[in-house]
Amino acid sequence: MSYYSTKTYGHNIGLSACFRQPNAHSHCKLLHGYSLQFKFTFAADELDERNWVVDFGGLKPLKAWLEDNFDHKVVLTKDDPYMDYFKQLQQVGLAELTVLDGVGVEKFAYHAWVKAQELVNEMTNGRCRCIEVECAEHGANSAIYRAE
Repeated sequence: MSYYSTKTYGHNIGLSACFRQPNAHSHCKLLHGYSLQFKFTFAADELDERNWVVDFGGLKPLKAWLEDNFDHKVVLTKDDPYMDYFKQLQQVGLAELTVLDGVGVEKFAYHAWVKAQELVNEMTNGRCRCIEVECAEHGANSAIYRAE
């Protein structure tokens, strides 16, 4: 039997990211933005000495990582064909870039899962794991990365 807990960083905290999907055949190839939401699901077979899956207070580095990568950032895939233009915008102080291996809420959920898994594994000496991350653009669109 496993225990589960969730932590949500909602649209209200202002992870206002601008991104584009250069391979899209729709308006998604254009720069557009959302105040992203991330919901993390953690699991443990055993609770800690406080009867917790994870210490929510210990997740401050996860929130900081989200802010560093998504708050008022232009998030680009590393192979964006216009990367040089975006770098120029950053050089003149018109944008802050986050460059990832893939963009979109599916990839954002995956990248956040990697960070969360690393953090909780270290925090709990392997007792807790991040099993799922959901990233939402808004109330109608979200994607989930689930560790199998």
